[in-house]
Amino acid sequence: MTDITKQDAAELQKQVTDKREALRVFRFGGAGSRTRDVRAGRTLRREIAQALTELRARNLSAVKVEIASKAKKA
Repeated sequence: MTDITKQDAAELQKQVTDKREALRVFRFGGAGSRTRDVRAGRTLRREIAQALTELRARNLSAVKVEIASKAKKA
């Protein structure tokens, strides 16, 4: 996985969408059989959470800057 801090928001959102689809396939694809790599689901969930955390942090910092700029104008 590449460094998520260097990716832009669109790439992160696409990554989240792709990983969610991969997790869905992982969960339901092997419903009747045993999977060999049980850590794959855990890894996918972790990578989704990391990307969403980075997106949320960027959103909060943008809002914080916007509030600060409004406070200076007032």
